[in-house]
Amino acid sequence: MTRHCSIILCTAVALLVALGLIMLTSTGAWVKKIEPYHFVERQAYMAATGLVFAFIASRFPIEKLRAYSLWMLAGMCVLLVLCFVPGIADPQWGSNRWIKVPLIRQFQPSEAAKIVIMFCLASWFARWQTEIQTFWRGFIIPGCIAGVPMLLIAVETDVGTALSIAVAVGAVMFCVGTRLWFIIPTAVTVISGASYFIMHDPVRWGRIEAWLDLENPIHQRGVGAQQWHSLLALGNGGPWGVGLGNGLEKLGSLTFAYTDFIFPVIGEEWGLRATLGVVGCYVIIALAGCGIALQAQTVFNRCLALGLTCMLVVPAMQNIAVTTASLPNDGLPLPFVSFGGTSMVFSLVAVGILVGIHRRSSQQVVQEYPLSRTTRLAVKL
Repeated sequence: MTRHCSIILCTAVALLVALGLIMLTSTGAWVKKIEPYHFVERQAYMAATGLVFAFIASRFPIEKLRAYSLWMLAGMCVLLVLCFVPGIADPQWGSNRWIKVPLIRQFQPSEAAKIVIMFCLASWFARWQTEIQTFWRGFIIPGCIAGVPMLLIAVETDVGTALSIAVAVGAVMFCVGTRLWFIIPTAVTVISGASYFIMHDPVRWGRIEAWLDLENPIHQRGVGAQQWHSLLALGNGGPWGVGLGNGLEKLGSLTFAYTDFIFPVIGEEWGLRATLGVVGCYVIIALAGCGIALQAQTVFNRCLALGLTCMLVVPAMQNIAVTTASLPNDGLPLPFVSFGGTSMVFSLVAVGILVGIHRRSSQQVVQEYPLSRTTRLAVKL
């Protein structure tokens, strides 16, 4: 399997992208004040753009950018700060996640920040391989490299993305060799602080209360309405689904059926087999990405491959958990499937980088001066 990781990875991604375009055709037609095919046309355009950039990323020797990793991180932090600048920022639904960019209208810096964070961490660990288990160069400094943009993303009220990045960063640091007695106390402290913040934030605490009691009619008509109708959609679909285009919850009851809650619509119209197929595709992406990381010849490529794989799979796990009411609502899209141009482009770029790492790792080393003949030596007894 490891020799064909790129093919397996691209096949799973292609299936998810195709499914996403089909479901956007089904769900977008019912969004009020929007052209019926606006979402699918826009998504197809961004998917084509992402494929072009993915091809470039697969061919570009990304190791040459290691010297500019700190500049890339600084530039990304500037873009994240621009999300709060009036006139440039484009706040929506109470969040400051987007900025206005000519020609492409909107840009979400947090999606690009995922790749930049993993690139900077891979560069750092590749430089200080012998000091990975030390406190400063193995934990504090890489933690700050990832922590600054993560904090900016969390302040945007995009806590779900910040959480997914934190999980991916923790996985990379653990696999690289950072000591557990550095990681575990820090994780416990961060979780405690986040819990205290959530308990004193009426909006987020209200989401948790609704999640814990979705059977309450008050929550079903209020904060927990999305997750409640998500469960109704999945139950209505059953094993085989009601048929493509015949879903009922997308007609107005299930808001954001084309973005964050597209997974329940898949379950309603295609049934359990389709939802299990979607989960299976992300499992395949995880296995293929880990296979590419295992075959990488350098620490930099290995860390980068593992980090990008986590960046693709962890948000998918969060989205599926939210739409099945296993986690509180956090507003994360389903990679490759949900509507979102920035997410689509940078997710495909991440796939292109993974393919490039695998291609360079699979190149056979040819012996420069092969032997022309073999000399046999024997001892005469």
